[in-house]
Amino acid sequence: MVGFSCSPGWLERLLQEKFFNPCLVHEGVKKNEKNIFCLDCCISICPHCLSPHRSHRLLQIRRYVYHDVIRVDDMEKLIDCSFVQSYITNSAKVVFLNERPQTRPFRGSGNVCNTCDRSLQDPYVFCSVACKVKHLIKREGGISKYLYDCQFLPLPDGARGDSSSYYELEEGQMTPESILESPASFSSVSGSSHSGGGGVGCRTLACTATTEAVVRKKRSSVVSGAAAAASRTAAFRPSCSTANDLLEAVHVANRRKGIPNRSPLY
Repeated sequence: MVGFSCSPGWLERLLQEKFFNPCLVHEGVKKNEKNIFCLDCCISICPHCLSPHRSHRLLQIRRYVYHDVIRVDDMEKLIDCSFVQSYITNSAKVVFLNERPQTRPFRGSGNVCNTCDRSLQDPYVFCSVACKVKHLIKREGGISKYLYDCQFLPLPDGARGDSSSYYELEEGQMTPESILESPASFSSVSGSSHSGGGGVGCRTLACTATTEAVVRKKRSSVVSGAAAAASRTAAFRPSCSTANDLLEAVHVANRRKGIPNRSPLY
């Protein structure tokens, strides 16, 4: 098995790093998964560790079908990702960092990965960045001509400085904003919940809003029914009725009809 000894240090570390593990520095803090890789320090960090790394080159790691992926736009600034099969998740094109284990070997006649024989779509010949790196090192002895000089690599717009935007679902999908009314309301609600220390999901908020709407509807129907009964009672009420008369009128209006008394048969 060809390793990554001929690749740069940051790439070797990136492909060997285990992401989405809890950060030991912020062990007692919520949302402390390490999903950011600092190229200058060659370490993985969590969003709470960002402050001393803001001027460094940073990569945001995502999850897709339980495996680490990275945006093609970010990786293309560092290395040539041509012929690596890409996928669309959260409106972004991503590639897998490492090859995925296979339960059974592929026996079809279609296109397969040149390194791990995983089934691929045309015209791709690699299933991950690691498979392409291994192939180039084995065939060409290095990957220096496939690397790009990138001196500035910030986090994507919208993710910088907001730790809540780094967290995705198990399948790599961000929580859909369409569950709430608008993205603006989602950002305001998520910001308030993060500052308060509690994590309220979008689905929970949607269910709460639906429940409140049903409760309000029931309350309005009860109030309107009571108002209608009061108006019917007021229509037959004398203008100078006393309090006892009013109570008696309400009692008569609410009293159910009794069982009729039949005359005896002779």
